[in-house]
Amino acid sequence: MMRIGLFLLTNLAVLVVAGIILSLLGVGSYYGAGGLKLGNLMVICLVFGMVGSLISLFMSKWMALKTTGTELIDPNAPRNQAEVWLLQEVAQLSQRAGIQMPDVGIFPSYQSNAFATGWNKNDALVSVSTGLLERMNKDELRAVLAHEIGHVANGDMVTLSLIQGVVNAFVMFFARVVGDFIDRNVFGRQDGEAPGLAYFAITIVLDIVFGILASAIVMWFSRYREYRADEAGAQLAGKEAMISALLRLQAESEMPDQMPKEMKAFAIAEGKEQGFSLAALFQTHPSIEQRVAALRQLNLP
Repeated sequence: MMRIGLFLLTNLAVLVVAGIILSLLGVGSYYGAGGLKLGNLMVICLVFGMVGSLISLFMSKWMALKTTGTELIDPNAPRNQAEVWLLQEVAQLSQRAGIQMPDVGIFPSYQSNAFATGWNKNDALVSVSTGLLERMNKDELRAVLAHEIGHVANGDMVTLSLIQGVVNAFVMFFARVVGDFIDRNVFGRQDGEAPGLAYFAITIVLDIVFGILASAIVMWFSRYREYRADEAGAQLAGKEAMISALLRLQAESEMPDQMPKEMKAFAIAEGKEQGFSLAALFQTHPSIEQRVAALRQLNLP
């Protein structure tokens, strides 16, 4: 129920903010008596594409806390030695990475996992699962934390959101341009006629098709940034520790993925998907074997 509410809230915010921006820009309808107004269409698509991604980015930290059930550790009053150790390690790693200390949290999940999120690298969130704390040794835990700090220091959350926004804009734009072409040349709509149900049906189908194709670009970057974060983890915590942590995660790769869908791209590992999903076709993470092989090629101790 909470996820549905967050989804509706996010989309409402997109509509309101995009509407205000378009009104300030003086951009009207993208369709007129002469057909598509390509300039207006491009602006509208860019505004909706970027506003959606940026709102999701700005809300990412808050949404991560709500969807994963992360409980933040009070830096002034850690409750146990595990929390003290986590705070100390994150403080040291973030200092070495050149960023400010992020918030640190723990979320309830038997699956060993961790994630980092936030729109500002100096006001981020790093969270680990209870399963990770229970089953990894301190060297492996340090490597996982270093991997997540690497994501923050590299600005991966911002870059991924910008790429997603641009991709969304192009999907919306080309779906409507191609839809208009098909409606005119296949269904025989005449000049001056308003687009009918056929145009809107074609556009919806093209939005889905182009969206699936365009997601390959986003997924490619998601996999690429995992390699970069692994390298950062190896530099900050040691190559062998990073490899050991990944191999430990591999042992749990057959477990069902307990990470909320909106947080999968920000986690250190993917669990096994249940049923069919696009994630099975366009993975957010390279395989553990590929990541370990890339680490072994690094000239690091």
